[in-house]
Amino acid sequence: MIQIGGRTYELIQNYKNAWDPEAFKQRYSEVLDRYDYIIGDWGYEKLRLKGFLRDNHPKANRDTAFSGITDYINEYCNFGCAYFVLQKVKDNHNHAETGHAGGK
Repeated sequence: MIQIGGRTYELIQNYKNAWDPEAFKQRYSEVLDRYDYIIGDWGYEKLRLKGFLRDNHPKANRDTAFSGITDYINEYCNFGCAYFVLQKVKDNHNHAETGHAGGK
């Protein structure tokens, strides 16, 4: 489990061993708190983070719904890039540290 920004996430996909807890901690922003999923992709040795909502979320649309993650990876990420997907597992405002789930 990964804890950051008062939220707890589970690493559900780690393509090409992309997960790097330190890089994630440095790039994480509070704006990501509202999303149910966070994708992190690597390009030119830089980590980029983007949030997605669960498909049935009232504010989800084609560009922000979890079902659009594959399209996002294919259209906006570097071809064959390493990426990871985190899923929010619960709201917990008592924690603010990043946990480690595997390594790069």
